[in-house]
Amino acid sequence: MKKQPGWALPDLKAAQVRTTQTVNISHEQFAIPSEWHHLGIGKRFYLRTYGCQANERDGETLAGILELMGFTQSDDMEQSDLILLNTCAVRKNAEEKVLGELGSLKRLRKQNPNLIFGMCGCMAQEEDIVQLLLEKYPHVELIFGTHNLHHLPKLLHQVMEKHEKTIEVFSKEGDIVENLPAKRFGTHKAWVNIMYGCDKFCTYCIVPYTRGKERSRTMEDIIDELNTLKAQGYKEVTLLGQNVNSYGKDLHIEGGFAKLLTETAKTGIPRIRFTTSHPWDFTQDMIDVIAKYDNIMPFIHLPVQSGDSDILKIMGRRYTIEQYKNLFDAIKTKIPNCAFSTDIIVGFPNETQTQFQHTLDIVDYCRFDNAYTFIYSPREGTPAANMQDNVDFQTKQERLAQLNEKVNHYAWENNQKYKDAIVSVLVDGPSKKNPNIYCGYTETNKLVNFERMDAKCGDIIQVKIVACKTWSLDGIQVKEK
Repeated sequence: MKKQPGWALPDLKAAQVRTTQTVNISHEQFAIPSEWHHLGIGKRFYLRTYGCQANERDGETLAGILELMGFTQSDDMEQSDLILLNTCAVRKNAEEKVLGELGSLKRLRKQNPNLIFGMCGCMAQEEDIVQLLLEKYPHVELIFGTHNLHHLPKLLHQVMEKHEKTIEVFSKEGDIVENLPAKRFGTHKAWVNIMYGCDKFCTYCIVPYTRGKERSRTMEDIIDELNTLKAQGYKEVTLLGQNVNSYGKDLHIEGGFAKLLTETAKTGIPRIRFTTSHPWDFTQDMIDVIAKYDNIMPFIHLPVQSGDSDILKIMGRRYTIEQYKNLFDAIKTKIPNCAFSTDIIVGFPNETQTQFQHTLDIVDYCRFDNAYTFIYSPREGTPAANMQDNVDFQTKQERLAQLNEKVNHYAWENNQKYKDAIVSVLVDGPSKKNPNIYCGYTETNKLVNFERMDAKCGDIIQVKIVACKTWSLDGIQVKEK
């Protein structure tokens, strides 16, 4: 299908441009004209979100906008009038899931000819994906990206009232729109964006192209949101950014993320977490602040990606494995009870057996509590996608299995330390498998399944651990001392 007038298609080259131009921060940019307020009356929407916490937070904004337009959220695709897939582009298999879903859902058009299919998020920012949708998925009538969620009312008006296929994907550095609504999906845990985008340009990663440049929200806007959440009874917030450690650099905030962490802790919210941290930007001031405040949780996601310095250099990670070890040691020294998770890629182009062994070595050194492990997934348009690769897929699978075995061992070993301990647990609610067993997370982000006395969702209680598994702990609620 040829490009139609009014369409804005993704442009990968434009998406990688970075300038010193000041980011536009608007508190009035989002608005729904009165004549569009009732577009969704009597209609239901189904929203499926793939990927990271940033995508989940976008999903809350999308749901908030749709409900303002009169739509009702549904958990049944079969009975929905709008199906919107909010997508992730980090790995190829995530894209394949979305495309498979779009293909299988086409059948629903037969029972509801007015059903609208939409796709948004990171996949929509990719040139090849949008071209594929135009060629093979013509039933997808609404496509928009990560920079224009606030345009959703206008885009839906074009599709629903004007019956126009609508594509609006901006490939730009990005703005910040502060007055967007949100339908919070959690009742006691909340995600809070502190910044958007990424300027690191790791050679394997598509995120800087799909999310734009690093741009920070003002500290005042963030703290206002946190105070609102506290007043609403939220017990835990997670500060979100592609690289939270870069917070405030663009706004010339002295102290940057360490300063924001301090102000966040002072709000008195019982539990504060953050993700994701890039090792290159992790400062001693951040470590000191985390150690100082009891309501900043002693759990850090610190992606290493590879244990080999040469591979890290080719990846564009900006640190050596020795620097990573020094940072890890500095955190553990200052915060002895800190737990760690990480990301690891195996099978990066031309990774040798020796280089892979170095990855196993860093796992032995750090003994991570958890690790998200992946076989390298080429992302079209990134430098790594053009690299020649002489490692066959079977070898990569074998390396992944070997790595996972080691990761599982240390996860189990770390959990054994909790046997007979009494831990603080934020209750999420009944277990999905057994409604008589409740579940929640410790300060160090360990999943606990426990027998309760009077615990309710959102309570912070004491639990004695009676059994330790690889990925969870079993316990019994105990009375407060």
